[in-house]
Amino acid sequence: MATNAALKNQIANKQEGTKVSAQSLGLKALLNTPTMQKKFEQVLDKKAPQFMSSLLNLYSGDPNIQAAEPMSIISSAMVAASLDLPVDKNLGYAWIVPFYDSKKGHKAAQFQLGYKGYIQLALRTGQYKAINVIAVREGELKKWNRLTEEIELDLEGATSDKVIGYCGYFKLINGFEKTVYWTRDEIEAHRIKHNKMKDKKALNNVWKSDYDAMAMKTVLRNMLGKWGILSIEMQTAISNDEQETHDITDEANEEEPEVIDYQPESEAVKEEAPQQEQTKMDDKKPATEMDDNDFPF
Repeated sequence: MATNAALKNQIANKQEGTKVSAQSLGLKALLNTPTMQKKFEQVLDKKAPQFMSSLLNLYSGDPNIQAAEPMSIISSAMVAASLDLPVDKNLGYAWIVPFYDSKKGHKAAQFQLGYKGYIQLALRTGQYKAINVIAVREGELKKWNRLTEEIELDLEGATSDKVIGYCGYFKLINGFEKTVYWTRDEIEAHRIKHNKMKDKKALNNVWKSDYDAMAMKTVLRNMLGKWGILSIEMQTAISNDEQETHDITDEANEEEPEVIDYQPESEAVKEEAPQQEQTKMDDKKPATEMDDNDFPF
């Protein structure tokens, strides 16, 4: 005969569901939880549904991201959401990039800020009168003085589509301005130096799919980091981007798996009659329940 304690435990188990790791659920299931929706709504307000929909579209259209651990995708997306930047990779504001975590033996997604994202965040400060970065093609560069930072370009004088360098420029409201120029060789040396792959010269992720975008981002990031006015938002973005441009950090490796309450449908059907009314009220809600401690953000 069951004891009162045993009966209470059975009832509690039915009400709370089965404990499962958040990583065991797919991205769609995670995004469908009330807690996750609330997280994005707190950051994006009315724009949350559109952002989450674009995240699902990105996930559905990229097999490499589908192979990444779901919670890492959401964590990366949350960084973009906190900066109010779209994650559509075609727009170039922010990217969610899958990396292979050799320590855990699986792929995990990481946040990377695009060059358009840097420009957007700079303009939001209200301190920049102008800011831009361009690829310079063969025949367009007439003169560049590294000391005085005087550059002469003939943007109509390109003799081929070959990119030989990248030029960045900004002017502040107070009149201060800065011009920088990186040769293609300088960009490549920087890329190889910071490449965490075994084959340092190998192109990967966005460097492989859109080299110019990553090169222009490198120029902007270096220029703004040294001479620009950085808001708290920009400092946060640069910090996150620095952390996410290499393999999974040790801190991430040390995190314990998120544990959530998950109630399988078969158990819900077995609930007694007095609970059926409550079940009907909850039909529109997903079976997965989470709390704030389940997420790494």
